[in-house]
Amino acid sequence: MTDQVWLRDYAMLALLIDRLIAVPSGGAVLIYRGPDEWRTQAGAQSPPRPGRLAEEADRLLDALASEQAPYLVAQIRAMRAVARYLDGERLPLAEYAQQCLGLRPRPLPESVFEEAHELLDAALPKTRGSLAERLRAWQRTHTLTRMERLPDLVGRAVAETRARTETIVTLPADESVGCQVVGGVSYHAAGHHHGGTESTIFINGDLPFNLADLLYIVAHEGHPGHIAESLLKERLLVDGQGRADQRVRFMLSPSFLISEGLGLCAQEILFPGDEAQTWLAGAVLPEFGIRRDGSDLAAIHHAKNVLWGVWGNAAFLAAEGSSDARLGDYLARWALYDESEIARTLNLLRPSVMSPYIFGYVHGWRLVRRWLDAPDRRARVRRLLTEQLLPADLGRNDDGGDTASESGYSRPGRSGEAARGRVAVPSSSRVTP
Repeated sequence: MTDQVWLRDYAMLALLIDRLIAVPSGGAVLIYRGPDEWRTQAGAQSPPRPGRLAEEADRLLDALASEQAPYLVAQIRAMRAVARYLDGERLPLAEYAQQCLGLRPRPLPESVFEEAHELLDAALPKTRGSLAERLRAWQRTHTLTRMERLPDLVGRAVAETRARTETIVTLPADESVGCQVVGGVSYHAAGHHHGGTESTIFINGDLPFNLADLLYIVAHEGHPGHIAESLLKERLLVDGQGRADQRVRFMLSPSFLISEGLGLCAQEILFPGDEAQTWLAGAVLPEFGIRRDGSDLAAIHHAKNVLWGVWGNAAFLAAEGSSDARLGDYLARWALYDESEIARTLNLLRPSVMSPYIFGYVHGWRLVRRWLDAPDRRARVRRLLTEQLLPADLGRNDDGGDTASESGYSRPGRSGEAARGRVAVPSSSRVTP
């Protein structure tokens, strides 16, 4: 089998699996930038039997030397796991997720969430009410009421995050990143690279937009997050090294666990300490009449990342057959969600072929943040943006750090130095909460 024939069969496998998922759900599991004729051929075929696609994955694996192509082996194993799920196989959720993501997730102790709540309690303004009420009150004071202003605000944030990313890795001078407010979607924000130097950050206009999250979202979806990664890998791997397989990006895979981990670390990478809060206070918030209120934005966002673990735990509960009422109670207690947030989340937690993706946030954040805690931090960020890495390349599995105090957060100093340390736990490019 020639390399080109193997690549075509690899792309067709991904396209056909994506077709099986997209037709009933309206979603997608693939970012594809390969030849249009292959996409057309996949669409013209009769709907394939999932079991046959699993067999095709085995055939492709047999044709690879696993020690020479560990990245491709991991991608195909993930596709095979998804095809087997679609064919009726039902493994325990942790095992299915491990086959897809290359890392075995596990429920996190609720003491982690208790300590995240303590962090929020100290970081939020000292107002009346429960912690959940105080969090929602703080969010309301930062809610953008004129959504038509959002593209301009995103543009300013893109300019700042690109400039800071440029100090880590070279970006094309003619890059263009737009913003589009959309409705009727399940995500909060999504970064999409159209190819070349053109990209768009999509924002869900049906949801309130918290101005305090502007850099958190734009860094995640844009630079140094999803858009920067997509653009740089296309230029360096596809155009520079002929790695055409990079144009076929299967989302339920180890590479996306790392991508989501990078996304959740993105703001902290560019804005150590209180730099994000300082930038917002100078460049955005005053024009909306929002003044400093004593809140600690870095701590709030750190707690937000930790509380992604609630989604993971709830996914395990859903897989065990828990009722919507129990799941709702769990989300209200630990994620501090109100009824509307719970209603939006339940559909995403119900067992499905896509269930492992939820763990990409929790465990990707833990893994990437721990790996970046090193003297060569900037070089490691460059590697995340330019190399095909697997969880095993980032060190040991996500098997430690069960308290929020072990997550490396401390009150940022005013020197601009990032708080660093081990990671306990944790919105996308698929879902940014």
